[in-house]
Amino acid sequence: MEDQLTTNLATATVMALPENFGADLARGMGAIALYAIVGLVLMLLGFYAIDFTTPGKLSDLVRAGRPNAVIVTASGMLSMALIIVVAIFFSASDLTAGLITSVVYGLLGIIAQVLAVRTLEWVTKLDVGSTIEDERFAPASVVVAAVHIALGLIVAVAIS
Repeated sequence: MEDQLTTNLATATVMALPENFGADLARGMGAIALYAIVGLVLMLLGFYAIDFTTPGKLSDLVRAGRPNAVIVTASGMLSMALIIVVAIFFSASDLTAGLITSVVYGLLGIIAQVLAVRTLEWVTKLDVGSTIEDERFAPASVVVAAVHIALGLIVAVAIS
């Protein structure tokens, strides 16, 4: 009987949570919430930067189901998310530094994306505005999407 009681106590001890579990959990939940807010704000800024620098109302075009607008917007959002994820990953040990680097790198990523698409438009004489307004798929939208994703990868690797 005494051996069974000792075994049960040992099992209960092994299954107990660490002393600071609640505080660590609360800190982690707070960090997730803060990073989610920063990520959402940056993605919205990225969307509006693309919208502002592109002829036509991007949100209306996406809502209308224009395939090229959807492709360009989706690639811009994926690129921004990649930059934010890498910024968070490489500063995970310090919440304040992580939030600051996420904002700074995210803003640099937005600026780089806008400049890259405008440069692509200038070099290739591609009319991004009419491309995203087209009701039919235009292969040029894939080129714009590739620029977004490539730039996201470049910025993300530069962060690491």
